[in-house]
Amino acid sequence: MARTRHCWQRMSQRGIKAEVIDLIQKFGAFGGDKRILDCKACKAASEELMKVKRLLDQAAEKGGYVLVNVADVDITAYRYEG
Repeated sequence: MARTRHCWQRMSQRGIKAEVIDLIQKFGAFGGDKRILDCKACKAASEELMKVKRLLDQAAEKGGYVLVNVADVDITAYRYEG
């Protein structure tokens, strides 16, 4: 997403990194024309990411997986043997 010079200046003045803005865009809740990433939303996002990490670790233990998808239709799935 594009950012104005004004936005970049305010981020710099307030010590807000671009990575934090990306997190706000991904996990923030809409509040009118704003996205808000409050403490509650941060905790919820952190829990979701921990769940994703757990699933990725389990997939890695199995060697990975393959999903065959054609024209946005899932055809089959199997363990990766590479």
